[in-house]
Amino acid sequence: MSPLVKKPDEKYKLPTKYWLMILTGICIILMLFTFVFDLPLKPFNEIVSFTVVPLQKGISIVGEKLYSKKELMNQVNDLVDKNNKLMKQVDDLTYENNILMQDKYELNSLRKLYELDQTYSDYPKTGARVISGSTGNWFSTFIIDKGSNDGMKVGMNVLAGGGLVGRITEVGSNWSRVLSIIDDTSNVSCMVLTTNDHLMVSGSLSTMESGFINFNQLSDNATDVEVGDKVVTSNISDVYLPGIQVGNISYMEKDSNHLSISGYITPSVNFEHISEVLVITKLKTEIN
Repeated sequence: MSPLVKKPDEKYKLPTKYWLMILTGICIILMLFTFVFDLPLKPFNEIVSFTVVPLQKGISIVGEKLYSKKELMNQVNDLVDKNNKLMKQVDDLTYENNILMQDKYELNSLRKLYELDQTYSDYPKTGARVISGSTGNWFSTFIIDKGSNDGMKVGMNVLAGGGLVGRITEVGSNWSRVLSIIDDTSNVSCMVLTTNDHLMVSGSLSTMESGFINFNQLSDNATDVEVGDKVVTSNISDVYLPGIQVGNISYMEKDSNHLSISGYITPSVNFEHISEVLVITKLKTEIN
């Protein structure tokens, strides 16, 4: 069958655009009749009220909803902008607070170094920064940012916090390695400040976990020595200058030989946090 031939049951349908044109024409004709023949407007008004007014209401409602959504989106955008500005202010204030806290920490550290410098004013000193530490929790060994170019020498005593940190054991052109008194290989000849009784302080990283280092060889006759007494470097030490505070006796007991006393000392320096130190720039052999 040819595609141009309609099926018997197919009804003829007028396209929608033609219906719109017809309705528009009817409206125009009615308007012309109204104006030309002065016809009453009531029937026309009723038609308009029946068709146009609901359409206008619908358009108005849709417009109001769209406007409300637009206003809501504007408010959301404003809130997002304000939130972003507030977050930036918080970030800026947090950064500034961190800087202030760091400055405060450094100021306190420098104040302690100044007080330490005044305490041991008889010894010439220079400041240095710690640039590298040991891998554990404690500064048993570390590197400072001054070396032979700055006059550093092996054996120079190093101070921080409340007293003795250790001594320089290796020197480069612009760096030096420091061995702390808490290191397992460290031994310091000391004495009790109040009685002048001599003892040997030995480093121990295992006991430092509890905040102590060891002492031994304190004479059993040192009956006046008590817990809490200050321990300082002695004048018989080969390396360390005399009179530098090492710590305080925290525990003591008689040895099994009944000839000596051993125990623990709480160091004067916080060996968990060291950032700046003072280096005494004269060796003991150069001062004596």
